[in-house]
Amino acid sequence: MSYEKVLQAGKIVVGTKQTVRALKEGKALEVIVAEDADPSIIDKVMEAAKEANVPVAKVDSMKKLGKVCKIQVGAAAVAIIR
Repeated sequence: MSYEKVLQAGKIVVGTKQTVRALKEGKALEVIVAEDADPSIIDKVMEAAKEANVPVAKVDSMKKLGKVCKIQVGAAAVAIIR
């Protein structure tokens, strides 16, 4: 499951803006998106990941993803970076 990947990752960036930036800069190894996030937000991340040819994993909950990232709010997207 992708929650474990986030926990085991050395470096991550949390949030759609930072994830898209990491993808455009070529730093992202993998992207994790929450399926319950607003599709208009996730579409930008999915498009950037497709352009950068980076794999995307989906998890079911923004709330759980945020908790795994040790933040108090939900996270729509997380990038595992180099």
